[in-house]
Amino acid sequence: MFSIPFLKSKEKKNRGKLDKVLIWMRRFLLFFLLSSLLAVWVFRFVPIRLTPLMLIRVCQQWSDGKSAKIQQKWVPIEKISAHMIHCVIASEDNKFLDHNGFDYEAIKKAKKQNKKGGKVYGASTISQQVAKNVFLWPRRSWIRKGLEAYFTVLIEIFWSKERIMEVYLNVVELGDGIYGVESASTFYYMHSSSKLNRYEAAMLATCLPSPLKYNPKKPTQKMLSKQVKIINLSKKVKQTSWGLHF
Repeated sequence: MFSIPFLKSKEKKNRGKLDKVLIWMRRFLLFFLLSSLLAVWVFRFVPIRLTPLMLIRVCQQWSDGKSAKIQQKWVPIEKISAHMIHCVIASEDNKFLDHNGFDYEAIKKAKKQNKKGGKVYGASTISQQVAKNVFLWPRRSWIRKGLEAYFTVLIEIFWSKERIMEVYLNVVELGDGIYGVESASTFYYMHSSSKLNRYEAAMLATCLPSPLKYNPKKPTQKMLSKQVKIINLSKKVKQTSWGLHF
């Protein structure tokens, strides 16, 4: 039996190329893991003033012929009305204080609803929304959902629930170019977020998760009905040491 030198050399070349690809993949994976861990650790302490969503919205504004607008002011959670904290928990994630980043019961319900077709239901917790808003992009895909789960696990490990809520309230989109409850409160109600009453906080929460579709200053009947539900639910939200300032 004999071998053809030409085929041998070709096999070696192919193996060499594959080895190079694997080496670069390992390097990329290591870089991604280390950089993501570093970013999550740094953002545990540093105010977050710019997110991928903000940059995407700026590009959309430019493409629509509008001037770029990012209205965001970071404030510590102690300077945000507890009504706002209670209302977003009531509206977006009533198990926020108890889960580890994922509401498995809500995920099961969403899967059942989505199998029926029609409107697509989500089951994202506040932790997942923070992971998406701070580290990723808004468009749905399996890759993004996988990365979202990864970052959700990291922030649940390295951040406290208080920090997750603080970041959420400071970066959440609440209008065209308006991010964070401080900017939203100033824009819609002409006062700081520390002075938000339960009705104003609940009305801001009605805009979620479609802040470009709804306007708190021009509430629809649907928003008003949702506001009443949020107010009632917010009164049942578990009290925390960082959610008692009014």
